Amino acid sequence: MSTEDEKLLKEAKKFPWDERLQHKNWKVRNDANIDLAALCDSITDPKDARLREFGPLFKKTVADSNAPVQEKALDALLAFQRAADADASRYAKEVCDAIVAKCLTGRPKTVEKAQAAFLLWVELEAAEVFLDAMEKAIKNKVAKAVVPAIDVMFQALSEFGGKVVPPKRILKMLPELFDHPDQNVRASSKGLTLELCRWIGKEPVKSILFEKMRDTMKKELEAELANVSGIAKPTRKIRSEQEKELEEEAVPETTGANTSEEAAPDAPMEIDEYDLVDPVDILTPLEKSGFWDGVKATKWSERRDAVAELTKLASTKKLLLLCQTILLDSYCTILLLQLITDVNLAVSVEATQAIGNLARGLRAQFSGNARMLLPVLLEKLKEKKPTMTEALSQTLQALHKSGCFALMDVIEDVRVAVKNKVPLVRSLTLNWVAFCIETSNKQTVLKLHKEYVPICMECLNDGTPEVRDASFSVLAAIAKMVGMKPLERSLEKLDDVRKKKLSDMIGSATDTVVSSGTG
Repeated sequence: MSTEDEKLLKEAKKFPWDERLQHKNWKVRNDANIDLAALCDSITDPKDARLREFGPLFKKTVADSNAPVQEKALDALLAFQRAADADASRYAKEVCDAIVAKCLTGRPKTVEKAQAAFLLWVELEAAEVFLDAMEKAIKNKVAKAVVPAIDVMFQALSEFGGKVVPPKRILKMLPELFDHPDQNVRASSKGLTLELCRWIGKEPVKSILFEKMRDTMKKELEAELANVSGIAKPTRKIRSEQEKELEEEAVPETTGANTSEEAAPDAPMEIDEYDLVDPVDILTPLEKSGFWDGVKATKWSERRDAVAELTKLASTKKLLLLCQTILLDSYCTILLLQLITDVNLAVSVEATQAIGNLARGLRAQFSGNARMLLPVLLEKLKEKKPTMTEALSQTLQALHKSGCFALMDVIEDVRVAVKNKVPLVRSLTLNWVAFCIETSNKQTVLKLHKEYVPICMECLNDGTPEVRDASFSVLAAIAKMVGMKPLERSLEKLDDVRKKKLSDMIGSATDTVVSSGTG
């Protein structure tokens, strides 16, 4: 280095950081980045005020037009990220955007450091910002920039897991990559798809992505999916988890500490496919199909066909809210009430099936409608036609399973239904209650058994055997879920024959529930 250069660098060290890092001489900028990296490496307190001063500098430094300087800027950024805490994530967006724009087509070492920086942003709890940047990166016209973006998403998911890196965001990006003209992009996207399968399971990935793939890629993936096994576990923690771990290590170890964590078996990540997909608007195609006029037609076949279109459209996994106003929402409910009570059985069955699909697609958003429709659906259980009974059974189960309401919300509707003059309504209502209890969790059943046990005890005196049997089914479902203790006082009123019948219905679970109830 010439004397003149040495003098320039020495003089430049007196300048503020931003002036040094943006100096017209690349050697000054290079030297500044080296000094900044060393300083950040020396900082031991993530709350050091200097880190806040440095944070805004990187959006420009990583975009340096000089390749060696850019690489040193990334070194400084990595040192900053290692020294900082999650508070530094405020700078992530601008820095990630700059890296996407300027670093992914650089030298291999530059790309490698850029990827390391992305992963550190995820560690600093800016996973959403990271994925925002990846959405931009995969749209780059240069395939050379797309492959590193896909690969770093693979790394992030593999290292941090699906709870930190949201699988839904990645799932949405993949379809456009499957048809990319560059074979390296396609290969990387295939690898990322297989990694997703490790975290959220093969079936959700196949269900959401396979229909968007070309047959050739589908076949390739199908073959490789057979080799995807085991439960994926994160190998890297976000910064707040690391800090928590250090705090726990600092506390003197007590007997039994962390035993629950150590004893906990490995379990696959629980993923609801509903959360992975975007809602679909069915109101527009419904209007185009002539639905609103069709359901008012005098011909039963036209009414049935109109409702069948609703059933078909509503069969998608997730629906956009159908009725954006209270007035329209009320109109929809009234319309559905009219359709399920239609004089023509085919129309009524179709409307009942449509309600089940709406429940599955809208879930809690359908709760208001569901509460109004339930009494009529329970009343319709009097119909003896198998097609109607099956449709009602499936829809009633869907209303509860989809979270449109809880059993505690509909206690009065159940009380009315079990007093219906038609025995079939009484027995099938109780069968439905048994299903709801069997598919609820223990805490829920503990809250509701006080309301439902008296109803069942009364129904045990019903003159119809099917009603009595259904009532036993509900009591058995409660006992299996929460044990016998909550039932003890009520069961004292039963004779030995009925007690034995209940015990037989509980079956092999009897010993378990008795011990859990009396323990």
